[in-house]
Amino acid sequence: MKTIVIIVISLIISIKTYSQFSENVQYIDSKADSEVFVSGDLFDGEIIDDLSWAWNSSVACFPATQKQKFTGNHVLYCTNLPSKSEMYITVEPEDKDADFSIYAYSIGKTNYSVVPNLFSCVSCEAEHKWDRPKVGKTQDHTRQIRLNAIKNPYNVVIGVVGGNGLKSGKYKLSIKLIGGKSAENLNQEKVQTIALNCEKNKITEIKGDLKNGVLINDLSWAWNSSVACFPETQKQKFTGNHVIYTTEIPTYSTMKITVIPDNKNADFSLYAYEIGVSSDKIVPDLPSCVSCEAEHKWDYPKRGKTQDHTRTVDNLTAINHPYKVVIGVVGAKGLKSGGFILQIDLKSR
Repeated sequence: MKTIVIIVISLIISIKTYSQFSENVQYIDSKADSEVFVSGDLFDGEIIDDLSWAWNSSVACFPATQKQKFTGNHVLYCTNLPSKSEMYITVEPEDKDADFSIYAYSIGKTNYSVVPNLFSCVSCEAEHKWDRPKVGKTQDHTRQIRLNAIKNPYNVVIGVVGGNGLKSGKYKLSIKLIGGKSAENLNQEKVQTIALNCEKNKITEIKGDLKNGVLINDLSWAWNSSVACFPETQKQKFTGNHVIYTTEIPTYSTMKITVIPDNKNADFSLYAYEIGVSSDKIVPDLPSCVSCEAEHKWDYPKRGKTQDHTRTVDNLTAINHPYKVVIGVVGAKGLKSGGFILQIDLKSR
């Protein structure tokens, strides 16, 4: 059960300056699988006259059209984002009518760049008062953003900002870290890939065996919200050997992928994800993807459907852009061997 650490203390006690950053950046000690709270006031910040760093294409935090939302005082914090973790940062103004904004960017562990002297970053996210309602969503006085790290840890700089020139106003800032404990990716074998050339409007068929794959010790990429391939509750279905294939899906195409185990009693699983054609992101080092689909043995029957020993994913599409497709044929519940046939049906206009 995740521990929730709640700290509501004055800034002088609960926040210390992180020596590598400039003195106006205050350090917050985020905790693995915990939530930390601190209190603050915009009065303690400063206006940043030059906001052009935000719409620099190497930062891409918020567009110039939204700069008015960041013209008040900026109060800056820094913290650590460990590998294999997600961070949710929320600011809650004391005055529910106050117009606040928030941003946060991740940078390398030896990088201590602070706005406005920020020329590039790993990622930057921002949230402000919406100009108009969003379908199916509501907004109150709070602002929240999310950052994540897969393979590498990062420094994070957080800016709590007043919108439309706001220079004072008390708030509560929370940092919720999911994951972040010591990595347990023990002696991960090198993941080899098998490249396939699939012809348009034909079914490509190849024989394989799980014994030629490797175990993927860290499966957390799959339930990372930037991948969303399968939930953590289903991880036992993917604990055997993974045999990894790569191919491409051209524009205006759909792809259906099926694995047929030789042994009808064998418990196999299957997943496939789309990434940019020049990307080399192979699990477990997959921070995000265009889409990911998975199929495994069902825990219970589905109305109007039946399942045999085969597994199929068929929602892979490409419209205006081609993609690289990475396919994982996997043994469930630790299965490490077993022959199979992989079929890829590529339909293209």
